[in-house]
Amino acid sequence: MVNINIRSYHVEPALPERLSTLNELASNLWWTWNSDAITLFQRLDPELWNITDHNPVRMLGMLTQVRLDELEQDDSFLAHMDRVYGDYLQYMGKTFWFEQVNEGQKTFTISYFSLEFGLHESLPIYSGGLGVLAGDHLKSSSDLGIPLVAVGLAYQEGYFRQYLNLEGWQQETYPENDFYNMPMEVMRDEREEQIIINVELPGRKVFARIWRIKVGRVPLYLLDTNIPNNSEEDRAITSQLYGGNKEMRIQQEILLGIGGIRALWAMGINPEVCHMNEGHSAFLALERIRLMMVDHGLSFAEAREAVTAGNIFTTHTPVPAGIDMFSPELMNSYFNSYYPQLGLDNASFLALGRQNEMDQRESFSMAVLALRLAAYCNGVSHLHADTSRKMWQSMWPGVPEHEIPIKGITNGVHVASWASNDMQGLLTRYLGPTWREGGDKAKKVWHRVDNIPDSELWRTHERRRERLVAFARSRLRQQLMKRGATRIEVARADEVLDPEALTIGFARRFATYKRATILLQEPERLKKLLNDRERPIQFIFAGKAHPHDREGKEFIKRLVQFARQEDIRRHFVFIEDYDMNVARYLVQGVDVWLNNPRRPLEASGTSGMKVPVNGGLNLSVLDGWWAEGYSPEAGWAIGSGEIYEDQNYQDEVEGRAIYQALEQEMVPLFYERGTGGLPRGWIAKMKASMRSLCPVYSTNRMVGDYAQSFYMPAFKSWDSLHADGSAPLKKLATWKQNMGSAWTGIRVQDVQADIPGPLKVGKHFKVSVTADLAGLTPDDVRVQVYWGPVDAQRTMIRAEAVTLEHVRHLEGSQHVFEAEVPCLTTGKHGYAIRILPHHPLLGDRFEPGQIIWA
Repeated sequence: MVNINIRSYHVEPALPERLSTLNELASNLWWTWNSDAITLFQRLDPELWNITDHNPVRMLGMLTQVRLDELEQDDSFLAHMDRVYGDYLQYMGKTFWFEQVNEGQKTFTISYFSLEFGLHESLPIYSGGLGVLAGDHLKSSSDLGIPLVAVGLAYQEGYFRQYLNLEGWQQETYPENDFYNMPMEVMRDEREEQIIINVELPGRKVFARIWRIKVGRVPLYLLDTNIPNNSEEDRAITSQLYGGNKEMRIQQEILLGIGGIRALWAMGINPEVCHMNEGHSAFLALERIRLMMVDHGLSFAEAREAVTAGNIFTTHTPVPAGIDMFSPELMNSYFNSYYPQLGLDNASFLALGRQNEMDQRESFSMAVLALRLAAYCNGVSHLHADTSRKMWQSMWPGVPEHEIPIKGITNGVHVASWASNDMQGLLTRYLGPTWREGGDKAKKVWHRVDNIPDSELWRTHERRRERLVAFARSRLRQQLMKRGATRIEVARADEVLDPEALTIGFARRFATYKRATILLQEPERLKKLLNDRERPIQFIFAGKAHPHDREGKEFIKRLVQFARQEDIRRHFVFIEDYDMNVARYLVQGVDVWLNNPRRPLEASGTSGMKVPVNGGLNLSVLDGWWAEGYSPEAGWAIGSGEIYEDQNYQDEVEGRAIYQALEQEMVPLFYERGTGGLPRGWIAKMKASMRSLCPVYSTNRMVGDYAQSFYMPAFKSWDSLHADGSAPLKKLATWKQNMGSAWTGIRVQDVQADIPGPLKVGKHFKVSVTADLAGLTPDDVRVQVYWGPVDAQRTMIRAEAVTLEHVRHLEGSQHVFEAEVPCLTTGKHGYAIRILPHHPLLGDRFEPGQIIWA
């Protein structure tokens, strides 16, 4: 091959002046959640809209001059364009929720880091739920006016496209992303030069440019190593999402965390608060510490306190096997030159990522690093927070499990992005325009769903089911044609699915714990349901297995081969190449969303949250969000939350439970028709689901929770530490050093409790504790009585802590503390005494390894 020096240049669409606002609208993803804007772009050229994967930037560059001339003279189109542009300007300029709640307070910036962002199918830089959640987080941050910027990687190939061979085996292709024909722009400095940052890898520097995507009012910055400054090997670092080996993963995570912070600084953005969406970006904490040490002359301990106060970590993983772990040898290879910049030796650095800091054989965990260097940590549902506290309890030895500082903030979805156009019109008509909002106000608004006439709600939902069936037939035709099927086979695709039948959807990542094939345990029972002429049901499946997950691919193959049976094919369909477009059709058109993971392996799950806003119902295992969202009037539960040691037995039990729900409840309820041919009982369940779930499981509510529980307190802590030239920060670091030295000398010397005999509800008993504080002051500690009911295993349940007051100083370091403990319930109770470190700037955080029990 001839080596030719190619000089590049960029060509942009040449739109007439009257149509120039289309460029501005296309370059901001605000349009993706504005149905009127979507309709506007569809009007440009419906066929081209589909060919370009709904990418208006690319489409504008492909329109012919003849078509542009037509549009320039089309008064109807111009009026539509002006209306959409006016809505866009109003949105971008209005006062939002956060500005109101933070009025009069200091302004600050939050940076949100994620390895993937699922914003729209025209931007394939995501693989699944983690990315779609991140994308919805940005959209709601824009809706609420959160001062947030986001950071990720610009994948040249993104995640793979899926197709199936003749046997039903998943195949992968990796088409290249054309960033110049996407709503992205390269960031440049004041001299119009590309802003380039670098990170150090073994024996070399790797360079990256920065792309920006506008998500309403939120900018998303993506790092791209595919530039001439780098070797071919390093240009591939941002080639594929979740591709390559451990070495590629650590390179990507160094670029995301360390490179991401450097990119923000290069653009003049210095965020006070950083939010790590999963542990992939945890290296950012180290880079923030390093920069503070350099810029402010701080020690590692001092800079660590400041950075930790402003860091937030959201974990999505319910099992240790899902955590990124790197061997000590690999870490040394990549960070040997970085240790000295932090003033740390090899052992001290690696201890930051180990549960057992002293175990030199333990691998370096990104989640452990994030937990150690973030003041605020959360799981993505209440059940997942419980699971996470169990998983990471060893990091807080002596702290009762329920007090492990990992909170639960349940995920949500951006309802305006997932509600169908038909349903949005109906909701606005009967609920008013504020139905998109989350929180307590939205709960009142969603109660108006009862005002929607049953007939209107049902007809609206039926239209979406009809469109889903039409879409599924079209996709099936395309799949058959690609596979080389005969004309007769392709034509038969129009026979699949019934637009009036009970339609159940299952679409997600084909990880084995999600049990996509659970229904195939009883194939004859399933066939009977599918082929019932009076009351038929039908299933639509979609989803991808990881390219290296053979068992997940086997699941897909089994489903596809089952679907090809002659007596099944009309009622059981697998749609290839699951993406956000396929997801929208499914969640907007199915009657029921099926979710059957093994509890408690589904951290949250968000696909089922997208269904209620479109009138669909959930049939799910009580795992993730459904464990707290389920109610009998709003959907169906598979089992009662049991967890069996024998997984095969659990699959059998829960498979039978699905069939029982289908046969005894769902099918009869769906086909029981009253006046006007309406399934009144089913519609009542639809309304109950919408009323109870839609206002709660939205990212507007979720992001509001993050803002009030994490973002604002984190900035307050950060700001307090940096007052007076960082004097409080230095005092806190010194205090912690002194505390660490004195802590092992603290002793509880005596405990006295005034309990004369059986106590009565409503009474109190007095506890007095004498403690030797080893030279510390009473203000340096919290002496607490930890009390609650005691079960048969002598374990306190539902325990609470009461802080004792310092009442007198004895001799030396001895002090007396006292408190009264209330008797609130009957039965056997117990209490224990503990001592914790305390500092006003420490807040309520438990310091790992610093808790003393009497």
